[in-house]
Amino acid sequence: MNILAIGDVIGKPGRQTVQKLLPGLRKQYSIDLVIANAENAAGGLGLTVNTARELLEAGVDVLTSGNHIFDQREIIPYLDGDLPILRPLNYPSGSPRVPGRGCLTLDNIAVVNLIGRTFMASFESPFRTMDQLLAGFSDKYSTVIVDFHAEATSEKMALGRYLDGRVSAVVGTHTHIGTIDAKLFPKGMAYVTDIGMVGPEDSVIGDDTQTVLNRFLTLMPHRLAVGSGDRNLFNSVMINVDDKSGKALSIERVDREVDIPWVK
Repeated sequence: MNILAIGDVIGKPGRQTVQKLLPGLRKQYSIDLVIANAENAAGGLGLTVNTARELLEAGVDVLTSGNHIFDQREIIPYLDGDLPILRPLNYPSGSPRVPGRGCLTLDNIAVVNLIGRTFMASFESPFRTMDQLLAGFSDKYSTVIVDFHAEATSEKMALGRYLDGRVSAVVGTHTHIGTIDAKLFPKGMAYVTDIGMVGPEDSVIGDDTQTVLNRFLTLMPHRLAVGSGDRNLFNSVMINVDDKSGKALSIERVDREVDIPWVK
């Protein structure tokens, strides 16, 4: 089984890039499942119903997210609906309940979304949260793919080591910078610290360069905007999984660049 995991999709340029490249990639690699992190898909912050549907219609099967999932309030009522959208599983539990779900199951596949705590916020432990989730699976799902939306490379690597032999893959998102460490761990789990992003190359991790520079140079608040320019990056990883054992057989980076005329 071939699974494509796509990095953080940034605004309209990111959505257009997915629309242009994904159909061909699905055919080229005979992809069975596509997962994309969409928490920056609406103007660089959050996700709306329309932007979610654009990505799903382009061929994405599951949309994961992270710390920006609630930035566009219109999406909140849909997080408990039929759209295959995940928010991090380790948001606080209890009452009042956080809308949405952090795990989606498709046949014998489970897609899980987690968020890190280092340099982020006081979420529940992603390690203990996965312990509880996996204890309830009882081998029902042979393939488990985890999108770990986290800042610290050490936290991502630690969770990967912790879950090796218990899930099929742990793929990192959030930093928008693709890493070169895609590998198989000793017990058959695929891992990469960060997939990267889909969006404008002429930018600072997807945001308009001058706006970001103004923030650093003045320390004054400036509203961030999605970067511009015709050249767009597409970062992803392709994971081949034995659908009987759930062990990963391979993981490889699938990175592309494409020109799409920029229209403000």
